[in-house]
Amino acid sequence: MFIEQPAIYLRWLYPKALWRMDRHERAVYLTFDDGPIPEATPFILETLRTEGVKATFFVVGDNVRKYPELFQQILNEGHGVGNHTHNHIGGLRHTIKEYSYNVEKANAYIHSRLMRPPHGWMRLSQYAWLSRKFKVVMWDVVTRDYSKWLTAEDVVNNVKRYARNGSIITFHDSLKSIEKLRTALPESIKWLKEQGYTFKVLKDNSEE
Repeated sequence: MFIEQPAIYLRWLYPKALWRMDRHERAVYLTFDDGPIPEATPFILETLRTEGVKATFFVVGDNVRKYPELFQQILNEGHGVGNHTHNHIGGLRHTIKEYSYNVEKANAYIHSRLMRPPHGWMRLSQYAWLSRKFKVVMWDVVTRDYSKWLTAEDVVNNVKRYARNGSIITFHDSLKSIEKLRTALPESIKWLKEQGYTFKVLKDNSEE
């Protein structure tokens, strides 16, 4: 549970970040990290289109640079986008200047006030600095679709176990996740619909 649903002390570390949306609304917020890439993004978009669901993609700036047509397709189909740094770098290994520069470099391609740190961590000094310009978005549920130890069924079960009103649910638009997502994503969406959830997009001006 420490991974799938973050401990309360993690939420205290980043108090102004978005972890969960309205607890009284039967809605969830699907998010996809790390893309866009041609091996995964088209399937995700096709599934979302088929299911009539909108999501938010936290994209890597260098991937947007390499695959601008996929990024444009995300936008054209009505999904939200956020910044996931330019090179998917971890904040703990970089100074404020290096990390902020990498985020700003990505934003030259992405143009979003939403930002999610890779691995869900950054130095408190980096968080304080970036929060002046960006709304930092964390998560309420991590599906762990990237884990080689989990099956597609395990991923779906994580959604079933931890999703709740206002959950920001994190999947990954990546090579590590795509084979599991081919089963887990449509099954998760189907189950969430059966439970009466609607699907919302995180906006640049979202507030908890």
